[in-house]
Amino acid sequence: MARYSDPVCRLCRREGMKLFLKGDRCFKDKCSIERRNYAPGQHGRRRSKVLGYGLQLREKQKVKRIYGLLESQFRLYFQRAERKTGITGENLLRQLELRLDNVVYSLGFAASRPQARQLVRHGHIEVNGKKINIPSYQARKGDVIQVREKSRKNDQIRQAVETAAGRGVPSWLELNAEQFRGTVTDVPKREDIRLPIQEQLIVELYSK
Repeated sequence: MARYSDPVCRLCRREGMKLFLKGDRCFKDKCSIERRNYAPGQHGRRRSKVLGYGLQLREKQKVKRIYGLLESQFRLYFQRAERKTGITGENLLRQLELRLDNVVYSLGFAASRPQARQLVRHGHIEVNGKKINIPSYQARKGDVIQVREKSRKNDQIRQAVETAAGRGVPSWLELNAEQFRGTVTDVPKREDIRLPIQEQLIVELYSK
């Protein structure tokens, strides 16, 4: 499967904001946005004003990059969101937030979403006592997500848990850091999603 393999800090610079793809580095002075807050490339400093379709496209690209999805995957999520009752944009964000890799990141078991995806794929995560290695698995209300007992000594996981306290845990999740266990207590509401996303622009883009 195709994956972006260039420096991920270029993605943050392209979107003009921190996408938190590098874990702790994003909170330090070494962050590329802190040092070079302009688009990458020869003409990066000469950023022109983006309007209309360009705004919609940039918003879609930003959300794709935050959650680490390919275009085909993202479009599939949108199609599912359209079929559900309720507001399409909120349905879309709710699906993305309930991805297992995002839940693992939100609980603080990983320093970034890419690292969370790797932990899931390598079999370090259990859902309701069963090993799940599918990052796109949709968590449900009542699910118990935990780090497998034999993986709790993993240095990356322990370091992530220790440093995640300042990041906070969303209100729809409940964390027991000592047991490396979290519970999905509710489905996320729009006000629970703190990312600077204008989902209506994405709906308008795909509705053309």
